[in-house]
Amino acid sequence: MLTLFKTSLIGQYIFVFILSMVPMVELRGAVPAAHGFAHTATGFNLLLGYIIIAIGNMIPMPFIFFFARRILEWGKDKPVIGRFFSFCLNKGEKGGMKLQEKAGKGVYWALLLFVGIPVPGTGAWTGTLAASILDMDFKKSVIAVVCGIALAGTIVGLVSYLGVGAIFGFAG
Repeated sequence: MLTLFKTSLIGQYIFVFILSMVPMVELRGAVPAAHGFAHTATGFNLLLGYIIIAIGNMIPMPFIFFFARRILEWGKDKPVIGRFFSFCLNKGEKGGMKLQEKAGKGVYWALLLFVGIPVPGTGAWTGTLAASILDMDFKKSVIAVVCGIALAGTIVGLVSYLGVGAIFGFAG
């Protein structure tokens, strides 16, 4: 099954799409994978890959905003899943409080930067969860997170282009 993703153009697009929806990986992992696929003989279109990655990264947002908090609250004291759910809830709460403390009235700009600066533990999942926990306006939160995704995609894309280009330059 994994060879389908490596050798098939459609499989490569599906792979980066799914990878962009995975928490903690998101586009920060999907963009470098897309750059790797762009150097294969399949004809992977990097611009189309970016669009697919951005869409994949945005799909979970409404579900996270409206349901994740409720599910995490429900499961935080359950035997098997409790520790993980508590971890996720605490991460979202800490991120949200830190965001609100530092930003004040510019909380939506802070949310955009929180999602857009590609460091571990930030991204669309955490940013959307933080917005939900802070009871921020859904529409404004979505706009901030989408703009953050665009910023992160640009930064990771540039780093990937330079890094992957250098690797392939040395390799062959």
